[in-house]
Amino acid sequence: MDIDNQKFGALAEDISEVLLTPGQIQARLDEIGEKISRDYSGKNPLLVGVLKGVMIFIADLIRVITIPVEVDFMAISSYSPEARDQGMVRLVKDLESPITGRHVLFIEDMVDTGLTLNYLIQTLKMRHPASLEVCAMFNKNKLRLVDVPLKYVGFELPDRFVVGYGLDHRERYRNLPFVGLLKPQAFKKISDQ
Repeated sequence: MDIDNQKFGALAEDISEVLLTPGQIQARLDEIGEKISRDYSGKNPLLVGVLKGVMIFIADLIRVITIPVEVDFMAISSYSPEARDQGMVRLVKDLESPITGRHVLFIEDMVDTGLTLNYLIQTLKMRHPASLEVCAMFNKNKLRLVDVPLKYVGFELPDRFVVGYGLDHRERYRNLPFVGLLKPQAFKKISDQ
């Protein structure tokens, strides 16, 4: 895929390779939405996401799900890089909806080590939902440290730093409609700003 440099300007110039095109992403979204619609028919599921990365995926996902759903969000913050590497996070925004007895589908943009996701899933399980499953758009299974079952997976990604479709580097590139690799000089350019 050629990147539309006129449309994305400096953002597009920082991409060395496109791994997933908008068409590939949309086709997989349609498949996942169909499965969720079938699996949760008559259950009025609550889709839960963690801000900010999941916002693009969850917005697109709910548009292809054909059954009634509700959406709620959590936000987390790491205490330090070391704490984050151990899956220790601080909840800075909790759910507004009670989940006891609800069918909850946790929506994740990217699962890599599984540490943070495992912590959040354990936190939600203590609230006694009727069911709790995970849907991840991107999975980096090679980095997994904790086994976290994923019911729905969009794409397996290589162990490389990717951006686009909600994934960022220092809050940039989330708005790209594709997933790509950053050029090495882009990391330096951003850190110098």
